[in-house]
Amino acid sequence: MSTPMAVECQGISKIYPHFQLQNIDLSFEQGTVMGLVGPNGAGKSTILRLVMGLLGPDSGSIKVLGNSMPASQVSAKRNIGFISDDMRLYESETIAFHMDFIKSIFHSWDDEYAATLLQRFNLNKQQKVKGLSHGQRVKTTLLLALARRPNLLVFDEPTTGLDPVVRKEVLNEMMSSLEDETRSILFSSHNTLDIEQISDYITFIYGGRIIESRNKEDFLDSWRRLRLINSNSCQLPNLPNIRSIQKSGQLCAVTVTNYEDTTPEKFTNAGFTVDTVERLTLEEIFLSNVHYAERTAKKETIS
Repeated sequence: MSTPMAVECQGISKIYPHFQLQNIDLSFEQGTVMGLVGPNGAGKSTILRLVMGLLGPDSGSIKVLGNSMPASQVSAKRNIGFISDDMRLYESETIAFHMDFIKSIFHSWDDEYAATLLQRFNLNKQQKVKGLSHGQRVKTTLLLALARRPNLLVFDEPTTGLDPVVRKEVLNEMMSSLEDETRSILFSSHNTLDIEQISDYITFIYGGRIIESRNKEDFLDSWRRLRLINSNSCQLPNLPNIRSIQKSGQLCAVTVTNYEDTTPEKFTNAGFTVDTVERLTLEEIFLSNVHYAERTAKKETIS
């Protein structure tokens, strides 16, 4: 029996005068975490708003927890917790007011879990929002989303502007929420460390397009940097999986994707000496992908 899907996006596009989200395919199973990585303006927030039904796609289809979006968004949102960095709370009201308000709407509210989160986040529920720091506001909105026990959590840049201590608290609680193996998370960030820490799947977005999407371990396993010595002025082999080349005298660093055990041999056969083979961090993989996408886009524009 196949695992139910948390999110299924097929060929979705959204066209604006100065930005185009193009042909997005994005799917992941319930009980897993999908992280969206991209620079500001890449299209991450647009994708999340389409998934939430806040926007309708110009083409393509979206299903969230089996519900077609935006047509069935009312049914879907009963089981979705959404946090965005531009969400606002009532400044003159207390945390307790917001907790009671959300509880009155969602019957899935868990009083015991809410009390645990208050203590874990060191929040005073009688404190008014206008007196909260940025980190306390983020923790409050996280509490309001988690205490509903939704099946899907959608977070748009949840750790932006947080100090390292609060950031760790937020990420730890996101991870703890997955103890129920049917719960899923879709979140965006330009911080690859956040994505690497909790994601099962990672999607790189640039210029409104998905440039690569894989299981996290596949990403980390398939990329390498080969440091080569070119003593005989040889030409590099023309391999389709080369993503970047850096030269300094006889030294050459080549970054490749889809690495195989036979890859070094292709360079030695071309006359190079392979000095070292290094694994890449997720941030290095992301930057290599973005730079390659930039170069490809420029070539397409020129041609």
